[in-house]
Amino acid sequence: MAMKTIPRTRRIGEQLRRELAELIRDELRDPRLTLVSMTSVEVSRDLAYARIYVTLLGDPADRIERVDELNRAAPLLRRELGRRMRLRVIPKLEFCYDEVVERGAQLSALIDAAVAADASRHPHDSADHDLCLSPPAPPEPGT
Repeated sequence: MAMKTIPRTRRIGEQLRRELAELIRDELRDPRLTLVSMTSVEVSRDLAYARIYVTLLGDPADRIERVDELNRAAPLLRRELGRRMRLRVIPKLEFCYDEVVERGAQLSALIDAAVAADASRHPHDSADHDLCLSPPAPPEPGT
């Protein structure tokens, strides 16, 4: 299901994200879900489906369980969204874990390790040489 972003679906997605944040905090009252952050919402063009990408703080082993819990609560959240939003169709909600933040941290760690390994192989090169924007001055004549 390819979800093309158009201005209306983007606006509805942002409104869904704001409303869902309040609903998860106020209605679900599950302390394990207090550290849920919604990174993005993709709404289908016909507004039938919304895929909500979330990140979770805490133990990675609990991630699947928390996302499953959000998906079990989706009908309740959808009903409450219907009361709050002025839409003819309230999308069916699907929560998915967003691995972008985690992968970004892994890539950053890999880059840091590569830079450290490179620096250990070339100890005579200083960071000052990398920051020079102009070529070094030519030697003085007669020296």
